[in-house]
Amino acid sequence: MAHIVLCSGASVALYKACDLASKLAQSGHEVRAVLTPRAARLVSPQLFEAVTGQPAAVDEYGPERRGAMDHIELATWAELLLVAPASAGLLSRLALGLADDLASTVALALPAGRPRLIAPAMNPHMLASPPIARNLATLRGDGWRVIEPGSGHMACGVDGKGRLPEPQELVRAVAEALAGR
Repeated sequence: MAHIVLCSGASVALYKACDLASKLAQSGHEVRAVLTPRAARLVSPQLFEAVTGQPAAVDEYGPERRGAMDHIELATWAELLLVAPASAGLLSRLALGLADDLASTVALALPAGRPRLIAPAMNPHMLASPPIARNLATLRGDGWRVIEPGSGHMACGVDGKGRLPEPQELVRAVAEALAGR
């Protein structure tokens, strides 16, 4: 099985990422979660640690840090990077190559040729906006596999495309990416 780094952005869909991490671990993968600081305000990294049995991280600075360059260690360890949920902010930072948190620096440091999957989850109007469309095109051009969001009723009260796919669908996407490497 594979070493997977699961990066999660601040989104209401974050609850699905916890289930996803659990399902990936139950499938035999070693999963290390990296949450953006805003995501860690919604869900504790300890929940990810509990369901994966692996360390989860938010920041590579401070008393909980494990090493001098956690982003390099995580990127080297990862055989696959999955960003789910990818909020509008996280998706845009990744497309622009910004390195302002642990999640984005891990993504930038991931060695060439390793599978990169991203699962956007956001309000349908945000998803349809021209900047997000441009950023998704950039990510695809940079070798990311974009897992298309689902449609349905959103937590914001509107219906449309923007829902994070169900964890089992994301587990299948990971298996396909690993089989194709």
